[in-house]
Amino acid sequence: MKKAVLLFLFISTSIFAQIERVEPPFWYAGMHNPELQIMFYGKDIAQNEVTASNAIAIKEVQKTENPNYLFVTIDTKNTTAQDFIFSFSKNKKVVFTKKYSLKQRRENSASRKSFDASDLIYLVMSDRFANGNPKNDSDKSVFEKGNRSLPGGRHGGDIAGMIQHLDYIKELGATALWPTPLCEDNDKTYSYHTYGQSDVYKIDPRFGTNEEYVQLSSELHNRDMKLIMDYVTNHWGAEHWMMKDLPTYNWLHQFPGYAQTNYRMTTQFDTNASQIDSKMCMDGWFVKSMPDLNQSNSLVNIYLKQNAIWWIEYANLDGFRVDTYSYCDKKGIAEWTKAITDEYPNFNIVGEVWMHDQAQMAYWQKDSKIAAIENYNSHLPSVMDFTLTETLAKVFNEDNNTWNTGMVNVYENFTNDFLYPNINSIMTFVENHDTNRFNEIYKNDFSKYKMAMTLLATVRGIPQIYYGSEIGMSGNKDKDGDAAIRQDFPGGWSGDKNDAFTKAGRTPEQQKYFEFSAQLFNWRKTNDVVHFGKMKHYIPEKNVYVYFRYTNSKSVMVVINNNKETQTFPTGRFQESILNYKTGVDVLSGKSIDLKSDITIEGKSVLILELN
Repeated sequence: MKKAVLLFLFISTSIFAQIERVEPPFWYAGMHNPELQIMFYGKDIAQNEVTASNAIAIKEVQKTENPNYLFVTIDTKNTTAQDFIFSFSKNKKVVFTKKYSLKQRRENSASRKSFDASDLIYLVMSDRFANGNPKNDSDKSVFEKGNRSLPGGRHGGDIAGMIQHLDYIKELGATALWPTPLCEDNDKTYSYHTYGQSDVYKIDPRFGTNEEYVQLSSELHNRDMKLIMDYVTNHWGAEHWMMKDLPTYNWLHQFPGYAQTNYRMTTQFDTNASQIDSKMCMDGWFVKSMPDLNQSNSLVNIYLKQNAIWWIEYANLDGFRVDTYSYCDKKGIAEWTKAITDEYPNFNIVGEVWMHDQAQMAYWQKDSKIAAIENYNSHLPSVMDFTLTETLAKVFNEDNNTWNTGMVNVYENFTNDFLYPNINSIMTFVENHDTNRFNEIYKNDFSKYKMAMTLLATVRGIPQIYYGSEIGMSGNKDKDGDAAIRQDFPGGWSGDKNDAFTKAGRTPEQQKYFEFSAQLFNWRKTNDVVHFGKMKHYIPEKNVYVYFRYTNSKSVMVVINNNKETQTFPTGRFQESILNYKTGVDVLSGKSIDLKSDITIEGKSVLILELN
């Protein structure tokens, strides 16, 4: 009897060892695209024939030069949620089987509402925000262990920490959370940023579990807030499990092996660009530790499409921010983007297109007339306004208005809005996890912070703020590297001397920043005229920039005085925007201002006037 049991266990172990991975691990019934390509991975699995139970139609079985992979495409059209069995046979005998599940989708999943200009996005560096569960700081399944004393090490921030401080984020006035990537990054060192992922179906155990990520989404939705996933299409990490045993040689761009991108994204549309320069931009690796994925390989592209859609369904996501979007294969990334927006017509995806010219950024937005010159459409709903960010990083130190200095440069940024096919779907920001801290650039000059945040809260687009800015956090990237702009949020760790998550725990300086930010952003949250209203602006005079956000029934007048001196100006010049409004009530002070008289504004200050 004992021998029989041992024999059974040996056979069972051998059978299950045939399949080491199945991706996606499960799927959903009733998708817009009924085709599903399932990747089976296991030792010599390709030597088997595959069938499916329950009349599930197998459309194609694709093998590659690596016998350890099988890509099986099934048709789920008119198939209900159910479990069924894949049978793997050799010489007409079933060798092993695998149960697979099609799950029920959430009600109205396809029509889910995404983030838009009515939102304020709060970006957190996931490892540096709050350590809600110190027990997961290190994990035996991954190389790098927690070490808060190391600037570039794992500090312990996690999903539990985010959940514990969602009320703080909501109190600030933010309505959407964008954490930096949370999937596993098993690099031996410097893995905390998680942009070099090693398993894109698994939350990094130092952040938590897949189930905790779903809980984060649910907790946000309970607060009428949204969750945006930071998705990486361009590359994986060198420790990704596939890198040890690639499905195909051209799963990656290889030269052979590594060659670095030239970072010249203009080669993607430059009609004069050489083929080698274009190739090295798209196909070169971002850094040596991040192998570059080949989106022109249909197996890769389908894998990435399905992975993205799986996370949307599984975690009930509200949007994507896509890293290094414009480094991807142009055709491949457009196909990936369209596949997602075909499934979810209202789903917003913002791509990181870090360029320094509005026409070049506008090229990448969906239905761009600029891209149409080359018969290209990215299908990408939103891009990031890097030119505005770059302007705001210097303009508040330019105290005087000349032809090309001062607030006229902010004005000029918006004169190019006509280039974008959807100007309301532009992400605006003064800083993020890759740029210098705004408060560092301006040496924590509170008046300059107020001017920047006022502008961010009242111009067109989708505003994004970076964790800690609202309490005056600073840090010099040029001097101290990335760790300086990704410091731990004070109060996020047990034993922190300063807890900036609570009013009682904040320093007077931190409270000053937070109080202003919360007042401004909570006002914005309920004011639709600055979400989707039109904009009319006036050429700055004496470094005073005036613009209006308006609809047929509402109007807000914004005045930003970037001059050191108090300025007084007549309102007659703005009559086409003031119309029949008689007074304006300042959102920040509550003071009422007569619009028929001259307006006086102190140096380096702002007015946000709701017109009556």
